[in-house]
Amino acid sequence: MANMTEEGGWNTIESDAGVFTYLIEELGVKDVQFEELLSLDAESIHELSPVYGVIFLFKYVGEKPSATPRDGSFDAAASENMFFAAQTIQNACGTQALLSVLLNKDHEGVELGQTLTDFKDFTQGIPSDLRGEALSNSPPIRETHNSFARASPFTLDPSLRPPADPHDSDLYHFIAYLPLHNTLYELDGLQPHPISHGPLSPPPAASDPSSTRDWYSRQFAEQVVEVIRRRIGRYGESEIRFNLLACCRDLRLRAQETGDVALLDRERAKRRNWAWENALRRHNFVGLIGEVAKGVATEKVKDGSWKEWVRGAQTRAEDRRKKGRGGDEMDVGE
Repeated sequence: MANMTEEGGWNTIESDAGVFTYLIEELGVKDVQFEELLSLDAESIHELSPVYGVIFLFKYVGEKPSATPRDGSFDAAASENMFFAAQTIQNACGTQALLSVLLNKDHEGVELGQTLTDFKDFTQGIPSDLRGEALSNSPPIRETHNSFARASPFTLDPSLRPPADPHDSDLYHFIAYLPLHNTLYELDGLQPHPISHGPLSPPPAASDPSSTRDWYSRQFAEQVVEVIRRRIGRYGESEIRFNLLACCRDLRLRAQETGDVALLDRERAKRRNWAWENALRRHNFVGLIGEVAKGVATEKVKDGSWKEWVRGAQTRAEDRRKKGRGGDEMDVGE
């Protein structure tokens, strides 16, 4: 069995606030977290301010290369003044999207840590395709990314992995939206350049710095919601598989600064839950399940109830089949 990390491959990670938050912390980023947005509205984004950007997950439908994007406009010159990398390998788009936000926000007080600072300095001034190659071949970033993938007893040598099929119904993609230089940008590693969705509306004259920051924060929230709604509008009404994560300042710091004890307790409890869920993701339960199954079967054979137990299981499976449910399916609430 090939070791994915040793062979240079990237595993799939979930679009989950706890995964992304702990991933960037292990890379050395401080005082930043991700928060899942359950409602696509500007107020939900703005109330998390400062928001450095948002990560959007959607079902990818292959699009033919074009000189113009379907929404917004390519800004080739912008890549000279921001971090923008082409995606050159499968399964890296989640980490690439979050880095597209963070590596463009160090001038706003985001502490990147040594690993990402060195990576940004190393890739400064090189083309986006080489930045993508540098990211794909960065051992510390790849290993941290892979450490948050769900454990599996089966791995595939990356050299044997088939190329991504753009028509695969289970193919998903991450992109980043962020305000930079008072402009709303979309950073998608599958596109040739950053996509500009226009400048953020300027604040009223004679605004103080605090009011100006709040103004631009609100303008970003309002404009990015409209852009994402237009993208969602390209899909049929039955498509609901989208996910949106906000990259914001650690909410525990806000709670401490404002003396909001209830918020601080909620955020600390959330972190404990995230840590537990991430630990479960890293554990391979196949061996445990196998041992439990063997133990149960042994006991059933010993007490003579094995055949009756098997017949009962077969009956229940047949009942589920007749009702239109496969024996290995589970109910999923809409």
